[in-house]
Amino acid sequence: MIKDQFVRRFTHAALSPDPDLAVAALMIARVEYPKLDAGPYLDRLDGIGHEAALRVAAASRTQGDVPPRVDPDRYASVMALNEYLFGELRFVGNEVQYEDPRNSFLNEVMDRRTGIPITLALLYMEVARRAGVRVEGINFPGHFLLRCPARRGLQYTEDLIIDAFHGGALLSEDACRELLRRHVGEEAVLESRFLVHATKPQILARMLLNLKRVYVRMHSFPQARDVTELLVAVDPSATNELRDRGLLAFHLKDFSGALRDLQAYLQLSASTTLDEEEREEHAQIWEHVKTLRRRVASLN
Repeated sequence: MIKDQFVRRFTHAALSPDPDLAVAALMIARVEYPKLDAGPYLDRLDGIGHEAALRVAAASRTQGDVPPRVDPDRYASVMALNEYLFGELRFVGNEVQYEDPRNSFLNEVMDRRTGIPITLALLYMEVARRAGVRVEGINFPGHFLLRCPARRGLQYTEDLIIDAFHGGALLSEDACRELLRRHVGEEAVLESRFLVHATKPQILARMLLNLKRVYVRMHSFPQARDVTELLVAVDPSATNELRDRGLLAFHLKDFSGALRDLQAYLQLSASTTLDEEEREEHAQIWEHVKTLRRRVASLN
């Protein structure tokens, strides 16, 4: 299990108002690489960001091929970032080995120059921030996206929606609608809530959720439990993560930890309205709790 001191440090990094995402992301990587030294990766990010700033400053701001209603300054900056990150440095979405856990670790993404949508987006945001370009995350269902907002107070009204997984492709409203249907279903309707700004804790929680699912599918339960520990730290109100941490502890025969978490889950979710499936789940967890009480009592 990861140590309480590490969890506290991660919580501070994740919930800090500082926009830096890289430090917390590299801390997540220590679930797999406990001795990882974040310093060289942060230095490398600074170097990439510095070079990106030069490319952005030198980018042409002429109208040229700028789409209608798009801020030419923002368009030129994004095109410069895209050319540098995806054209020159050759970062690319890992479509062949999407489920590889290395895609969720920023150090591996930087070393291997490949990742999944959210880790490539995080890299993009960190480089853009260092280059002086405002780029924010979008917690889009099934596929994390980015937005470069147009400068306010000008005639330009269209923000740029960026897909870091596909080489910085710019997505139209129709393309976002198609992407949503692909991940949610043909009946899905594109709503403004799907394109809202993702907060720092939300971005890190989504990274952790992706990683937890990968570890569970791999039956790497100790790592899955560590990741769930960080999820609870980022969002203490996430009762489902409390439940999962308890179930993972039960699987790993940490009966006192499992009892603590599953009892807390039942207590916190008791006041919510449950559907039939959730009531069945509660009944199953209550059976786990009764078994755990007997086991813990027998150990005392």
